[in-house]
Amino acid sequence: MKTTIEERWGSHPDDVKHYDTEQLRKEFLVEKIFEADSVLMTYTHNDRLIIGGAMPVNEPLKLETVDLIRSESFCERRELGIICIENEGLVSVDGTEYKLGYKDAVYVGRGSRDVVFKSSDADKPAKFYFASAPAHKEYPTAQVTSQMRRTRDLGSAQTSNERLLNQIILSEIVPCCQLQMGLTELQTGSVWNTMPPHTHSRRMEAYFYFKVPESQAVGHFMGQPQQTRHIFMGNEQAVTSPSWSIHSAAGISNYTFIWAMRGENHEYDEMDQFTADKIR
Repeated sequence: MKTTIEERWGSHPDDVKHYDTEQLRKEFLVEKIFEADSVLMTYTHNDRLIIGGAMPVNEPLKLETVDLIRSESFCERRELGIICIENEGLVSVDGTEYKLGYKDAVYVGRGSRDVVFKSSDADKPAKFYFASAPAHKEYPTAQVTSQMRRTRDLGSAQTSNERLLNQIILSEIVPCCQLQMGLTELQTGSVWNTMPPHTHSRRMEAYFYFKVPESQAVGHFMGQPQQTRHIFMGNEQAVTSPSWSIHSAAGISNYTFIWAMRGENHEYDEMDQFTADKIR
């Protein structure tokens, strides 16, 4: 088993205006989320969010603590959200096992000690995407099943942004502290997500793109509304989005993405929107 973590520093919008393509990708893009029998993580100083992936193949994988968070166990002072994105597996939290299939999730409360990932079939290894944030209060660990998810139909085929929003880890669904997560599926023929775009000063986000067809790409748009930048991304890559930045994307075909949010507010729809004609 291998555990690795990368550290990313916070950034000021005035500085980001001057980044070239290489610097922009270095600071915000996470190019590799999954590796067989490994836990890969990235720590961003934007709201201290950690995102990562676990792919158990030949052995169970324990979520180990890392030096950056200076704790005896990973969840000693953190909450954690886990979503299965491929095949089936088990997540064990302090000895209790939760079976997960595609889009199923587990919320792990602060103070949990042992988190272990397992695949149900080594020939079809599960892939678990996760996000974690500091938490000021303990809430019980809980599984989020398909019956518990809240779904919303957004956009339209006429504007090429017809999509299904799956709200998975929200305080209205399962008691949680500051972390929120969900999964959005673009419908065939639609390519735009989060359009019109928005910002929100009281939380930041990370976007994980997957189900991107081979040899295709997603163009992720970020930056201040009047100073936008773009990063082209491939399958199973993630990007961090500071609170001052818009976040939208357009793919060559439809795709799926997981959003993870962390901040002071729990109101999903609290945002400052900008119509497309106002974006530069």
